Amino acid sequence: MAFSSDIGPMAGESARRQDSPRLHRLAKGAAARASRVGLFVYALVLGGLLGLASADYATSGGYPFGGTGIGSWTAWPKAGSLDADPYSRAVNARRGDIPLAVGEGMLLTAASDDDGRTLDARCSYRLAGVTPPARAWTLTVTGRGAPEPGREPVRTGFTSTEILREPDGRFAILLSPEVQPGNWLPMPRPSGPVRLALRLYDTPVAASVGSLDRDSLPAIQRTGCGA
Repeated sequence: MAFSSDIGPMAGESARRQDSPRLHRLAKGAAARASRVGLFVYALVLGGLLGLASADYATSGGYPFGGTGIGSWTAWPKAGSLDADPYSRAVNARRGDIPLAVGEGMLLTAASDDDGRTLDARCSYRLAGVTPPARAWTLTVTGRGAPEPGREPVRTGFTSTEILREPDGRFAILLSPEVQPGNWLPMPRPSGPVRLALRLYDTPVAASVGSLDRDSLPAIQRTGCGA
């Protein structure tokens, strides 16, 4: 009876030793599957965040593609056309703009002066010369990001009907954070990059960007810069 009573504990110990490697393999497999699932979720979340961040950056400023450089200015002949690229359409939708169609006019933008330096809200600039032939035009200044809280701009642009001109028809606009005599256009914020937008309405150049040259657009010269 004593011999048969020892068989039970010995058999149970043997079964536990046999089950131990199997449980170890099952636990290792479960950990590997959990690791792969976690890596997949991490990659999915990271890809989504990077995609949203890149889309936000690409559509929060000007048009990223499709421009034609003319000195410091860039013409956007297809920004309002039916075959505009998806990024241009996203920029228009985000800003709530109604772009000029090909038969309506032409949009030109500038983010740097004639020396290639980025337009800075702390600096002063002189925009002088002429514009391409057009029935009317507007010149506005904007910048990336929100304006200074509680600070309402005096004005954000000029139109061709209100600009003060020289006797020969040429004009000069002073873009500066400080008050200037004549055609003064204040900066929209105390610091950071700014962008100029020149919109030509009912203009013959809308049919061919190649007819534009550097002398037909206003020169942009930096006249001073704050500390």
